[in-house]
Formats: sequence, C-alpha cells, structure tokens
Amino acid sequence: MVTMSRATEDYLKAIYHLATRGEPVTTGLLATELGVSAPSVSAMVKRLEDGELVDRPDTRSLRLTDSGEQAALRVVRRHRLLETFLAEALDVPWDEVHAEAELLEHALSDRLEERIDAALGYPTHDPHGDPIPPRHGRHDEGWGIALDAVAPGCRFRVERVSDRDSAALRHLGELGVRPGVAIDIDEQGPFGGPLWIRVRGARHGLGTQLTRLIHGHVLDAGVEEDT
Repeated sequence: MVTMSRATEDYLKAIYHLATRGEPVTTGLLATELGVSAPSVSAMVKRLEDGELVDRPDTRSLRLTDSGEQAALRVVRRHRLLETFLAEALDVPWDEVHAEAELLEHALSDRLEERIDAALGYPTHDPHGDPIPPRHGRHDEGWGIALDAVAPGCRFRVERVSDRDSAALRHLGELGVRPGVAIDIDEQGPFGGPLWIRVRGARHGLGTQLTRLIHGHVLDAGVEEDT
C-alpha cells in the first residue's frame, strides 16, 4: 500500500486534473505539470502502479484506478473547500487562494474539513467555479465550453475560470469576468487578434491565453441575465 504523503497526493491530483481537462496523461506532461524531473516522475509512477492507484491503458499514457481517483478526489475536495474558506471567511483575493490552499490541503484533517464545510453552508463550488467533490457519491467536473470556441454574436454565461495562472485571474477579476457573469461576444479580431467582449457595458479585448481559461455555456437567444 502506498503511503499518502504530500508528494503522492500531489501526483494523484495532477493526474486527475490533466485527465479531466482532456489531456493525455504522459510522464512528460506530468513532469511539466508538477515541475519535477522525468526520473522523479518515473520513480513515483512505479510506486503508484505498485499500489494500484494508477495503471496504463496503453504504453504511453497513465490513468487513475478507482481507488486512485477516490484518493485524488479527497485531495481536490480539501483544496477547493480551503479556497472557498479563504475567500469567504478571510477575504483572500481569488487569485491568491490557490497557492495558499496548496500549502494547507495536506494538513487538513477529516474532522476540520467537515467543520469548514458546515461553517460555509456546504458549498458546491469554489471561488473559481470549480465544483467541490461531495464527501460521498458521484462527482462531475463539467468543464463546459471554453470561451475561445464560442462564435461572435453570442451571449455567454461564465461558469468556471481556471486558477492555473494567478496573474490572469487577477486581470480577469478586474474586468469583472467571474463565475455567474453573462458576457456578450462582439467580434473576433482578424489574423489571430483578440476576442472582443462586453462585460457590464465595458468592452474588452481578450487574447487566447485568457479565453482558454474561461468556461461556461452559450445562453439561448432572448434569455435575460444580469451582467
């Protein structure tokens, strides 16, 4: 049995995030995601395989087993609950909560996790719109459509904003692009130019580095939502 050390939890969470983003989980991509060397990844993957937490559907890629996914979801749940607690209880900016939760998630006990969950009123999503896995039962990541795949002329409701880039999060927050906000898509600049959107009456141009971070769904014509 593999000991659930901080490193083990980080690997399982990274594999889970890569898989749910639709990316092939290779050892090379995992090394890039975690910022570690390829030999370190190979050694840890061997331990995870021996512990039946990951397996290989083919010669190149990795996937979580059922027990590996359950362990990963426990870490993801603690992380997103902590992000929510930091944002709501301590007023930590949404572009800073991810890094703080990374430090705290490994030390959070089950008992304190339950207390935080209850104190927050059992939230279902964190400040970035990421769904918080339930303690028991099924979980759906549900990324939705990325903004860069939406055609001009549509109205789009933001549901999730990736927290992988804190500087980008800070900028989008300043523009008012947050979960629950409806935006109007005006036009796509030619030759790879910016996507022009309207948020609360203000017009902004977003490059693909930003539009790929924003996920949600297209609103039906005639649907009115606050912006």
